[in-house]
Amino acid sequence: MQVLQSRVLLRPADMDAAIAFYEHQVGLARYREWGERPHRGIVYFLGGGFLELTESDAPGPRPAGVRLWLQVADAAAARDELAGRAVAIVSEPEHKPWGLIEFTVRDPDGLPLVVVETPRSHPLRRRAD
Repeated sequence: MQVLQSRVLLRPADMDAAIAFYEHQVGLARYREWGERPHRGIVYFLGGGFLELTESDAPGPRPAGVRLWLQVADAAAARDELAGRAVAIVSEPEHKPWGLIEFTVRDPDGLPLVVVETPRSHPLRRRAD
C-alpha cells in the first residue's frame, strides 16, 4: 500500500469551540473548508498531514488512548504562546526519560495534544556515522 496523504478526523461535540481552539488558540492554518451548519468541515495544516474537523449531529465517543502529537522547535516558547492565548496547560514542559521535552494541553472535547521538542542532543537529531 502506498499512502499518499494522511489526516486525523475529529467530530467535535461543539464545532464552534473546536474551531476557536484549533484555529485561534493553537494557531493552525486552514487548508480548506466545505458545507454549512450542521454539516460543515474544516481541514487544517498539521505538519506532515492534516487535521479535519467535521460537524455532525451525533459526534461519536472519543476513542480511548488517542492523542495528537505536535512537534515544535521550542517547547518552552510554544507553552508560553499557548498560555498567552488562554490555552490551559495540563502538564508543564519536562524532559522525559526517553529524551524528549513534552507538555500537554487538551482540546474542548478533552483530547490530549502532546507538544514535543526533540533536543539537539537527542539521537533522533544526531547524524548516524
